[in-house]
Amino acid sequence: MINLDERYSLEAHVADGGLAVPSSGASTDLRQRLAAGLQRLQGDRQQPDSMLGWIDQPTRTLDALADHQAVLRQAFPDVTDVVDHQAVLRQAFPDVTDVVVLGIGGSALGMLAVHDAFKQHHETKPQLHVVDNVDPDVIQPLMDGLDPRHTVVNVVSKSGTTAETMAAYMLFEAWLHRHLGAEKGDRHIVVTTDPEAGILRPMAQSRGLITFDIPPSVGGRYSVLTPVGVVPSILMGYDVQGMAEGAASVNEDVAALGVDSLPARLALTHEMLRPLGLNMVVMMPYSSRLRRLSDWFVQLWAESLGKRLDRNGGIVHAGTTPIPASGTTDQHAQVQLFNEGPNDKWTVFIKLAEAAHHVVLPEPNDSLQDLAYLGGHRLQDLMNAEQLATAAALANNGRPSVTLTIERLTPATFGALLQTFMWQTALVGELMGIDAFDQPGVEMGKRYTYALMGRPGFESVRDELGLDGDA
Repeated sequence: MINLDERYSLEAHVADGGLAVPSSGASTDLRQRLAAGLQRLQGDRQQPDSMLGWIDQPTRTLDALADHQAVLRQAFPDVTDVVDHQAVLRQAFPDVTDVVVLGIGGSALGMLAVHDAFKQHHETKPQLHVVDNVDPDVIQPLMDGLDPRHTVVNVVSKSGTTAETMAAYMLFEAWLHRHLGAEKGDRHIVVTTDPEAGILRPMAQSRGLITFDIPPSVGGRYSVLTPVGVVPSILMGYDVQGMAEGAASVNEDVAALGVDSLPARLALTHEMLRPLGLNMVVMMPYSSRLRRLSDWFVQLWAESLGKRLDRNGGIVHAGTTPIPASGTTDQHAQVQLFNEGPNDKWTVFIKLAEAAHHVVLPEPNDSLQDLAYLGGHRLQDLMNAEQLATAAALANNGRPSVTLTIERLTPATFGALLQTFMWQTALVGELMGIDAFDQPGVEMGKRYTYALMGRPGFESVRDELGLDGDA
């Protein structure tokens, strides 16, 4: 489903640099360390306090689609004779023109990546609005332009205490109630939260809101194939089953091939390049439909691998910096730096063998004969030539890269990309000896925000900041 080309990571093709062998030829020690990490992940996924629920989530999602029907049928008993989960949601909200997702970080970036991949390639036409910031110059114009009668608001927060998300929720709840009344307004709210803990669950239960569960064993940045991404995808009419099946196929490959699976080979490449001083990884898809995938990858990688402590409590300040880029756009922006700036980066390219649209360039008229070389070529030929040229130019400057090629961007191949990068990130964490599933650096900032906004119980934190007056 996804092909890995490591040619431009090897010293035979990279001027004054690169690897002596491809990932499949990694040292015995490195392969043994990775095998041990893989075994630990596979074993620990069954533990009650595990944060490895993302591994089995594709299968759980496939199984849960019928459960989603049941939830909505209970909320909307007049909905009958539906064929599938999408029909249930579409009948529950028959006149939806806009879907508003309130979330931040992992509660937003995954859905944005899904939306960019498929927004122009599906039959239903609601508009998606992801509110992942508290900028009043975005939120107020959005509310002013929406019709509450035809809007679904999906609030996504595991704890219900994320200040940014809940501030947006307070505004949208008041907006719905003001225009539709409390009872009718509540029928336009969908809550995605922890099944037991947090403040959203009891609120949703007391008011009979439609509610979906975020598995406690799945962290936000790994949650795109949970109801966090699944529910808005269903509302938008996207093929959730295809994405889950593609992700599940990666699990099958990891189980069958182990350290020779695609995610493991990517993890090995990272760990083989890191000692060469390459402490940044560029994610550069050559498809505008995958631009947001780079943003999702940045959070996944940075929040998982940027850690002060290792598993034994030693100070390591681990992590490599992810950089989002987009071909061909960034050939005329960041590639100058990648080619001639500090030699501290390696690049992961993603290219499509075939685009969804077959566009052929016309033969130029007589006044543009200098462009005759372009005539008759497909735009996708030009896109792929630019990708190969960029990889070759980087290699000529001693900058290694690998290329992932997919035949077409389908729900299955997109789901496979998501699961591949989640596995790769987890395996790199194992090789680094750090916990890839916590985020203490993020939590500290949350505590300071609570203190600055006057949340009860955080007075001592405010004192830590040395603030006597207003922030």
